[in-house]
Amino acid sequence: MWAGKRAIVTGASGGIGEELAVQLAAAGAHVALVARRRDELERVASRCGAGRAQVVVADVANQADCERATREAITALGGLDVLVHNAGQAMWAPFEDMQDATVFEKMLAVNYLSVLWSTRVALAALKESRGRILAVSSIAGITGVPLRSGYVAAKHAMTGFLNTLRIELADAGVSVTIIHPGWVATGSQARNLGADGNMLGKMPVSVSGAATAADVARALLAAGARRERRVVLGWRSRIGILLKEFFPGLIDGMAAKAIRRGR
Repeated sequence: MWAGKRAIVTGASGGIGEELAVQLAAAGAHVALVARRRDELERVASRCGAGRAQVVVADVANQADCERATREAITALGGLDVLVHNAGQAMWAPFEDMQDATVFEKMLAVNYLSVLWSTRVALAALKESRGRILAVSSIAGITGVPLRSGYVAAKHAMTGFLNTLRIELADAGVSVTIIHPGWVATGSQARNLGADGNMLGKMPVSVSGAATAADVARALLAAGARRERRVVLGWRSRIGILLKEFFPGLIDGMAAKAIRRGR
């Protein structure tokens, strides 16, 4: 399916983004890797194989940098078939304890606005190829999660934007696939921003038994190949979303309890 496809992956320097890039390259795609850390991008490029990956260093939370990186990646690839929105940043603190309001701006810029900026630049190329938009959201993009208010709001915005875009682009042949994983064992939780705006530096909850980054990448690429609309990853998450329609108070209580006990 992916052989010869030209793909951009944001947040490609580690975790889910790294696995998406490596799996796409292994399937024959040519991939532009976008993230801030050149050394990590070059490491991922080496995993992708010779001639399979282009490194594009950028901070997608900055509009000019994000748009420049998207244009540069499309030029380097000679067009675009797949735009993968994976870059993300999370937080971990009660709303009333937040000391640094810029955390919420960071949540919006990384998780939502970067998706908007990059998509706008890439749209003409995607329409020309009747391509695909793939996005890594979160279960937090569907339901509330305690201690993650800014992240939840940004992921809801991202999800709503892409769901709307799917309708608008249907006649152009461009599909939109969103995956909503629950907990993922990537270590990224240690980089969550705390109440003071700094990274926590440690895991706030246990991720024992969580999905792996490779699991998420495989599920998203499989769904994207079939141009599916949405994937909710994990049976607990799927059951929770189903029950929330009928017993919202129950699911809210379960979410609060899970956070209190460290999952």
